[in-house]
Amino acid sequence: MKVYPTLREIQADLLTGKQTVSGMVEQYLSHIDSTNDLNIYVEVYADEARQKAAELDQKINTAPDSLGKLFGMVTSIKDVICQEGHGVTAASKILEGFTSLYSATAVERMLAEDVIIIGRTNCDQFAMGSTNENSVYGPTLNAADPEKVPGGSSGGAAVSVQADTCLTALGSDTGGSVRQPAAFCGVLGFKPTYGRISRYGLLAYASSFDQIGILGRNIEDIACLLEVMAGEDKMDSTSSRRAVDNYEDFLKNNFNKKVKIAYFDTAVEHKSIDADIRQQTLNFIDQLKADGHTVEAVDFAYLDYIIPAYYVLTTAEASSNLSRYDGIRYGYRHPDAKSLQETYEKSRTEGFSKEVKRRIMLGTFVLSAGYYDAYYAKAQKVRRLIQDKTLEILDEYDFILMPTSPSPAFDLGEKTSDPVEMYLADIYTVQANMAGIPAINIPLGTHQNGMPVGIQLMAKHFKEADLLAYANYVLKNII
Repeated sequence: MKVYPTLREIQADLLTGKQTVSGMVEQYLSHIDSTNDLNIYVEVYADEARQKAAELDQKINTAPDSLGKLFGMVTSIKDVICQEGHGVTAASKILEGFTSLYSATAVERMLAEDVIIIGRTNCDQFAMGSTNENSVYGPTLNAADPEKVPGGSSGGAAVSVQADTCLTALGSDTGGSVRQPAAFCGVLGFKPTYGRISRYGLLAYASSFDQIGILGRNIEDIACLLEVMAGEDKMDSTSSRRAVDNYEDFLKNNFNKKVKIAYFDTAVEHKSIDADIRQQTLNFIDQLKADGHTVEAVDFAYLDYIIPAYYVLTTAEASSNLSRYDGIRYGYRHPDAKSLQETYEKSRTEGFSKEVKRRIMLGTFVLSAGYYDAYYAKAQKVRRLIQDKTLEILDEYDFILMPTSPSPAFDLGEKTSDPVEMYLADIYTVQANMAGIPAINIPLGTHQNGMPVGIQLMAKHFKEADLLAYANYVLKNII
């Protein structure tokens, strides 16, 4: 199968008859079949994709002017994003057999532009995890080495792009769940500003952190998807009313100006960072300087407070959000429950994984009357300090640079027995979610163990156009 690097090249071949949408879909489905052992997909929409492909081929031949902006793009969606008439389970038993009655706004906007959704991908249950091992469907494996984790919670989405089963993928990012697996799998992973893409139809983990994100192989496709999905949505009061930029136009100027970039000594020299990743990060900083950009170390005293504050706040929101899954209204209901109380207890006990129950319990604890001020209220204050300091830095600098992950992809099962060690895998990605700013993982190279390594750039609120344009410049001129 020809691996197309961009949607633009796909569309050029489709319009000139060198390729058909049907032929391309069959090739993607063949790739899905040949990578079944990686456990990427929860469900493949083969018949639906073939039907949509046939309709698009007909439209190309008879009414090409009516084609949507995304015609020829085959994408996957994470199993936390709703599509009308399709299952969505958040990789959990508690939603076993559930079919969505509506589509997420992001999905509706993509479909209106002729995207083909080829299936829904595996993930950590309710987006809680950093390895994609916490799923009722079993773990997804890294295509670069099936003995390694793909990262999480959007691990299935990352591998779907990595293994060439689709051109792009939608994931969700609560504390790095798009960027960290992108780094582990050697693909691009982008999280926009909070509110830039509507959260309507995204199953909630932590509502003030969650954001739909995009995984792909090139910046142009990410910019195109963002432009389609972004914008105000009356179904989501947290969606921004800010006008949507023409992100693709920003890429055309090749970002030919020199920028100021900040990085944190405390991050690059942190005790948890792998030595090779530290060195590759420093080498990349030297490359940026050699290209004429200003790259300076700045003080950030809150790095070690980010993870504790993040997990206090997200588990508190999760304990509230997940209370709706009770075995009464939809999803799994325990068959042997004899009373309402038993229905709640047994359905939730069997329906949720150990990690989800751990976070619900922790969240309930920090919200309880005796501990609210000591934990939840204090964590909110820490979040504000982190956001204020981050924005203060971005007032002086164009971007903040950090490693995406402190380590490359590790072995399956290596960290499942130590949840705290697992949580520290998010140490460099959580800041963007705490501050609500956009961030992107850029593939940097290969670790000495052969696995991909990523670098991360963050920008000020709603500076997606600048962030994507500069990331594109970096990929074409520096890395």
